[in-house]
Amino acid sequence: MDVSFVNVARESGLNVKTIFGGEHKNKYLLETTGCGVAFYDYDNDGWLDIFLVNGTRLEGFPAGQAPSSHLFKNNRDGTFTDVTAQAGLLHSGWGQGVCIGDYDNDGHEDLFVTYFGKNVLYHNNGNGTFADVTEKAGVGGNGKRWNTGCAFLDYDRDGHLDLFVANYIDLNLATAPVPESGPCLYKGVMVACGPPGLNGGKNILYRNNGNGTFTDVTEQAGILEANGTYGLGVLTADFDNDGWPDIYVANDSTASALYQNKKNGKFVDIAMEAGCALSADGKPQAGMGISAADYDLDGNLDIVKTNFAGDTPSLYHNIGGATFEDATFAAGLGRHTQFLGWGCGFFAMDNDGWPDILICNGHVYPEVEQLKTEAGYPQQKLLYKNQRNGHFDDVSMQAGPGITVPVASRGCAFGDFDNDGDIDVVVNTVNDYPQLLRCDSASGHNWIKVRTIGTKSNRSGIGARLRCVTHPPDEPKPHQQIDEVRSGGSYISQNDLRVHFGLGKAEKVDVLEIRWPSGQIDTLKDVKPNQLIYVKEGEGIVRSVRFDEKQEKAKAKR
Repeated sequence: MDVSFVNVARESGLNVKTIFGGEHKNKYLLETTGCGVAFYDYDNDGWLDIFLVNGTRLEGFPAGQAPSSHLFKNNRDGTFTDVTAQAGLLHSGWGQGVCIGDYDNDGHEDLFVTYFGKNVLYHNNGNGTFADVTEKAGVGGNGKRWNTGCAFLDYDRDGHLDLFVANYIDLNLATAPVPESGPCLYKGVMVACGPPGLNGGKNILYRNNGNGTFTDVTEQAGILEANGTYGLGVLTADFDNDGWPDIYVANDSTASALYQNKKNGKFVDIAMEAGCALSADGKPQAGMGISAADYDLDGNLDIVKTNFAGDTPSLYHNIGGATFEDATFAAGLGRHTQFLGWGCGFFAMDNDGWPDILICNGHVYPEVEQLKTEAGYPQQKLLYKNQRNGHFDDVSMQAGPGITVPVASRGCAFGDFDNDGDIDVVVNTVNDYPQLLRCDSASGHNWIKVRTIGTKSNRSGIGARLRCVTHPPDEPKPHQQIDEVRSGGSYISQNDLRVHFGLGKAEKVDVLEIRWPSGQIDTLKDVKPNQLIYVKEGEGIVRSVRFDEKQEKAKAKR
């Protein structure tokens, strides 16, 4: 295989451990879920920085020694510098998820972090610093919730980004059951209790008022009428191709939810009738992470979801109109049941123009170290190559140590941190150092990256649908890919907002069409490959960046 992944976190300077719960034994479920991570160009220099959410421990820490989330600035040479303190982002607690979006349309992506407790919204001041605007904006929550996955989206298409926050369970540590109380057992070993038997959390939708504040519209939007409970991963996508963003939530231990946008400010959960709520045999699953892509190029966005050990991941094939068929086994994703999946994503592993799948694994209970029957607490990742016929091949063992070396993974995000044209992965772990999996590809395939700048639409372009049409010499008919600019996704994490398409052997992009949330459609023709283009709504390409030849040479040496 001409692609391999190597973990370069240590040498790149990602040298801070993520602390989360007890290392060998957990008292509460709270200690098991871990944190998300964001590939996030906070300073608009065209290079991806990294924001790592951090947690804490039940016993707490001495004053000034509590773990904090961390912002690492990309030095553009393969290394990062920790700029958390000067950026004003020091904050401790049970950190969970992260998502980004420019909620006030000032040209700087803002940062939202979810917590068990109060969420935090940071306004990006545009000078390398952030301001905590949580109280003013009204998105902190009541301080008693267990907030998890999040996403900015413009659900009413008014040009201002709204905010969706999933909630896991209503947990009060003073009254929550402990392992001995059940006793709560996993294969005979005493472990943290839940989520079954505990009260599920309620997901939240905040509408952006356009003046720096948000209004909780959860009830009137119909979010509370959904079956949703035990919510973790959040994915926004236009699954029925009607131009309005829908919301999919991976739920733990119960049916997942697909909130269909009714275009009138309301949502209805259609997951059951749509066929993406349960497993292939109709059972509720313990869903964690989710990602969307059109893996068979039929013009519809499909879903991959990670699940608990003893189960397979789920692959839901969208056959049109937000109707899904379970393709897990037919597509070759049903072979492994020993792993427990968290972060995941469709991504252009080798830039051949067909989305591949990466799944990050790790057990939920550190106590499984006592069991010989399990895959262990740290686990390898799974990498599936798209065979272009609806089937995926497991290529994990040929993809390098970044995939095969076991770690206790949680959130992961996809993006090209070294701007060399292939997609890298950053992984947050539990009680360990993060991973930065550099993709080293010798495929020689072409690619294109698009950064969207909304004018009538939200400035980030979140919700824009991109269609990329090429004519590769080795394919008989036009090759048509779609993707969307999205906030959130994976397992409570944030991918690069730049949309990346692998082009295979195609020498140019024949047509690049962008359908903006405003309804505006921009069509670009004959775009050269291997560059990043900035496309402004209504204007077309306003800037293009070709990454220099030095990188090409460095890549050739590797």
